[in-house]
Amino acid sequence: MTPFSTSDTRDAATLRSRVQALFDRSGLMLHLGAHLGDVAPGRVHVNLPFSPALTQHLGLFHAGATASIADAAGGFAAYTQAPENCTVLSVEFKINLLAPAQGESLEAIGQVIRAGRTLTIVQVDVFALKAGEKTPVALMQQTIMNVPDRA
Repeated sequence: MTPFSTSDTRDAATLRSRVQALFDRSGLMLHLGAHLGDVAPGRVHVNLPFSPALTQHLGLFHAGATASIADAAGGFAAYTQAPENCTVLSVEFKINLLAPAQGESLEAIGQVIRAGRTLTIVQVDVFALKAGEKTPVALMQQTIMNVPDRA
């Protein structure tokens, strides 16, 4: 099994299309109002615009929303490196909340650290965007498992 090919522009577009198709099937991302951002081999961005429905009691982004987009960004980053005919499944993650998540939106950036045959290790940085400034609000380390695609 080989990872998805991304050797030219057409392949990069195919990779984005495949990730977008899975992203669009994610009920939670749809429910939260998240959007798929940049997609590259081993790297995926997920954006989440602010909504009062995503806050905790102090009006900040809820940690659950922050963790959800981090999990998605990491999982889809791993998917870009998964063998053909495989999909991915989170098997564990640890998140550190670094600062209050407040702003116009959040951006989670998943980056593959090591892609293995079965397990992939991903780091996810989450930023709050406010008035053009990016503030780090969370850091996640995640383990993703490649599993046969059942579709």
